[in-house]
Amino acid sequence: MHPGGPLWARRDAGAWSIPKGEYGDDEDPATAARREFAEELGTPPPSDLPVDLGEARQRGGKLVRAWAAPGDLDAGQIRSNTFTLEWPPRSGRMSEFPEVDRAQWFTLRQARDRINQGQAVLLDRLEAALG
Repeated sequence: MHPGGPLWARRDAGAWSIPKGEYGDDEDPATAARREFAEELGTPPPSDLPVDLGEARQRGGKLVRAWAAPGDLDAGQIRSNTFTLEWPPRSGRMSEFPEVDRAQWFTLRQARDRINQGQAVLLDRLEAALG
């Protein structure tokens, strides 16, 4: 998925990400992942038993945990939740933007060129899991 909003509008390489979000110590990480998938893509996650891809630390320090499952997402039909941001900066005008502006299917090779580099290890683990 590609992050929405004006800060990401012209970025491609290194900008793409898996659906992700924060969760508390009292929440199961897999449950949080399912919730974030639904919020960010506007569709429920696949119901198949997911493959745990483990954790990856992004450059800024954020720890990301991921799962993979087979599914048939129509990338052109995603409907993301939104966020509010003052835009342009210091204008006093608040605008609403989608958290995710688009989704797209990639080969693993293409994905490695586009994904946040801190998450690239998750693609390696996915490839290993697929054999």
